[in-house]
Amino acid sequence: MTVTHLSLYVTADERGMAEEAARIIASLYEQAVAAKGLFTIALSGGKTPLPLFRLLTRPEWAKVLDWTKIVVYWTDEHCIPPESEECNYRAARAELLSKVDATRYYRMKGEDVPETAAKAYAALLAEHFGLAPGEIPRFDCILLGVGTDGHTASLFPGDPALSNRKDTVLDVYPAKRQTARLTLSLPVLNNAACCVFLASGRGKHHILSTALNLMAAPTLPAQMVRPHSGKLCWIIDNTAYQG
Repeated sequence: MTVTHLSLYVTADERGMAEEAARIIASLYEQAVAAKGLFTIALSGGKTPLPLFRLLTRPEWAKVLDWTKIVVYWTDEHCIPPESEECNYRAARAELLSKVDATRYYRMKGEDVPETAAKAYAALLAEHFGLAPGEIPRFDCILLGVGTDGHTASLFPGDPALSNRKDTVLDVYPAKRQTARLTLSLPVLNNAACCVFLASGRGKHHILSTALNLMAAPTLPAQMVRPHSGKLCWIIDNTAYQG
């Protein structure tokens, strides 16, 4: 049986979360670049990672991270045009990638037919990671958030996508959501060298007791993220911790 070891970091506020995440990313970056010359990371959407994105644009971080050696992907995307307010790519591009020397980033094309876009991104990953049929990409870092319902990336509770062990990228149609989504599959998340969750705010407190319980059989998508040969880190602020 695979045992996943959880590292939990509780910070005073969102600024502290960003600083802790940046330190973890820098450590993973150093290890990956030393081993193979580049660092692969998948970014998440929503508001929670924005302080981290902004922190990484500061001059002191330019001395730590060489963006010519960083290859950026996304964990998931709304099936909407890239200029839309809810587009995960748009936020990361505006707050981070346009302000550093990043040139190697590959968005999920949410404006395309969902099934076609999922297959195209899966093909892109297969090419970039040099995958044989049936192999799963191994990201150096996958940045994740958690919803108040326990979803992560665009993997929602009860969705059949959670049982998909064949595909690396999925087109999903969450109930009670206005648009379809594209998402990395659970096997991809669990093949990462490190998954880093960010969670802040009182609204996330109720879900954390379940999501952080690795001793129980997983019932929530966020709880199902258990890298089998990597690290699992949760960074939460004090408000989410205490409720």
